[in-house]
Amino acid sequence: MIDKNTTIEELVEEVPGAVTYLMEQHIRCIRCGEPIWGTLEEAAREKGYDDARIQQFVDELNKLKNGEAVK
Repeated sequence: MIDKNTTIEELVEEVPGAVTYLMEQHIRCIRCGEPIWGTLEEAAREKGYDDARIQQFVDELNKLKNGEAVK
């Protein structure tokens, strides 16, 4: 299960579509072809996202991981 403490590296490895999803949210997740260091929460906070929005990312990434559509 994905949570706010999941590393970007884990997301990229485990969740199909995570890179595209995160880039659409303006969250940097790849640098020079490699996943960036840190957690989902850290990357989201760098962009100014609050707790509610970070939880929405967690929920949507879990849907992606389970093969569900995300709007």
